[in-house]
Amino acid sequence: MENLDVTVLRTLLGWRNEGRRALIATVVRTWGSSPRPVGSIMALCENGAVVGSVSGGCIEDDLIYRYSRAHGAVQGSTVPAGITHEIPDGPPERVKYGVSADEAHRFGLPCGGTLELVLEFNPDAGSLAELVQALAGGQMMERRTELASGRVALRAATAPASLADDGLWLSNTFGPEYRMLLIGAGQLTEYLATMALFSGFAVTVCDPREEYRTAWSVPGVTLLTDMPDDVVRDFKVDRRSCVIALTHDPKLDDLALLEALETEAFYVGAIGSRRNNEARHARMIEHFDQTTESLARLRGPIGIYIGSKTPPEIAVSIMAEVLAVKNGVPLPRDMDVASAKNTLAAAQPSAPTCFVAP
Repeated sequence: MENLDVTVLRTLLGWRNEGRRALIATVVRTWGSSPRPVGSIMALCENGAVVGSVSGGCIEDDLIYRYSRAHGAVQGSTVPAGITHEIPDGPPERVKYGVSADEAHRFGLPCGGTLELVLEFNPDAGSLAELVQALAGGQMMERRTELASGRVALRAATAPASLADDGLWLSNTFGPEYRMLLIGAGQLTEYLATMALFSGFAVTVCDPREEYRTAWSVPGVTLLTDMPDDVVRDFKVDRRSCVIALTHDPKLDDLALLEALETEAFYVGAIGSRRNNEARHARMIEHFDQTTESLARLRGPIGIYIGSKTPPEIAVSIMAEVLAVKNGVPLPRDMDVASAKNTLAAAQPSAPTCFVAP
């Protein structure tokens, strides 16, 4: 499954290439609680089709009503001032939702929630094509819109950046897909790969063991047969990548994990109990000249404790931890022991083989 922003931009490009009028809406500011973060985008076609989201749905409905021919005025009815039911030409516009308590309730915003959007009308197809092509090639891009004219400038970016809006230019950084490399093609991998796909990750599975590969059945996943450490080297792991070892076999897992620790991967981890994890660290220190410091980024046992005992539940716990790390959410295992125990007070004393609570 494609990254949501890329899906929005690619769909918008398709509409513009077909000669359809369309707009792109960007969340540029929020106050209080907000359903979607700053930088979120959605696109609206003149026929009422929508891709992406800026709220829980009510604001999208209002934009469809205001700018879509699908909700044109009924003959003889009175059209409110400013409602044209079509997408106009002209420079970008700002619109706020949820300024008052009544309006927040009307648009389904949380209590006290307010958000501001910038609407860009009929964006240039050529600029969109250049942006989508760069993202498809793995390049992070900054898209800058001159608010007085709607003119768009693109440039390559080297790191993610927060949306910037100085009143003259709107700058939003778009990155290529997040990627997940899984070592081992077992049952747990099938569940985790499926969850990663619908979470917007591009998933690659590596397993040189033919007996495991023949049973693989998850569409949309790249399946490789080389040795895992070679795959990690060739994968060009970056800060939008994670590497997870799931075989329980040191011959396959260890060298791949060591290669991954030399990269900018935002998450590197391996399945196994606390005892297995300690044994892995000991092997790496004894045989591969590692230190406690060099292994600090290696996560294990992986997953957020949810009492998981079955492959689907273990996959849920792992995916939750990956997303938390990706989103910069502090986790109990990253706290001190006392804080972790307080946070996980409800955890049971015993834990499944593949996961042990911190």
